[in-house]
Amino acid sequence: MADQEARGDEFEKKAEKKLTGWGFFGSKYDDAADLFDKAANCFKLAKNWERAASAYNKLANCHLKLESKHEAASAYVDAANCYKKISAQDAAESLNQAVNLFLEIGRLNMAARYCKELGEIYEQEQNFDKAIDYFERAADLFQSEEVTTSANQCKQKVAQFAAHLEQYPKAIEIFEAIARHSMNNSLLKYSVKGLLLNAGICQLCRGDVVAITNALERYQDLDPTFSGSREYKLLADLAASMDEEDVGKFTDAIKEFDSMTRLDPWKTTLLLRAKNVLKAKEDEEDDLT
Repeated sequence: MADQEARGDEFEKKAEKKLTGWGFFGSKYDDAADLFDKAANCFKLAKNWERAASAYNKLANCHLKLESKHEAASAYVDAANCYKKISAQDAAESLNQAVNLFLEIGRLNMAARYCKELGEIYEQEQNFDKAIDYFERAADLFQSEEVTTSANQCKQKVAQFAAHLEQYPKAIEIFEAIARHSMNNSLLKYSVKGLLLNAGICQLCRGDVVAITNALERYQDLDPTFSGSREYKLLADLAASMDEEDVGKFTDAIKEFDSMTRLDPWKTTLLLRAKNVLKAKEDEEDDLT
């Protein structure tokens, strides 16, 4: 490890010397780029992620001087992969530079891929506002390249985070739009029931029984098979228990569904919020009597 770090240090010093010395413009930066690349590899082998990332950033600068934007973007991606080991913020900054360069040279698919990765970094950091921004950008870019499956995956992330931030109308609109689009695709049809369940759970969180009932009618029109599904039964039972202001019935409906199909943490969190909305109404009624 120490040997690799010493070799990396030597390559980096040679690269810096190339940049400060005399030489033809192109060859000077070409030679330095080769040395920074070797330095970065040595630092990676030594697991010195900060120095490896720094060397990749210097490599990116050499490529920019040579007007090789694709190579510069790739170097920023390599820097980001090193920074991920030590600093999410630095990783995000390097990836963002890569995205901007890929956009400049019209590599929209690559820009989309790394916007998605940025969204994932901010998701891990629980910075949901920033995660939404990057997943939305990724979805738009994937859509422009007609990579529909990836675009929909990013949109679903946006909807989930919007719901997490209690932006329920936005989440509902996205889930319903993806469901409508998926109905026309034989490969995506299977996902519609889950999407409508997600939209319905967001409706429950708003506590508006009329809106929930209307939504269920819309969902049956959208997917004629939905009314025979367990997802529909769950939403209908939860809507009825909200109408009756019966917390026990609400809880039982969730337990019954969960015993057959495990609810993921996102659904569990939102259903708990909906239950709290119902419990507050029930407590209000008790106070009045």
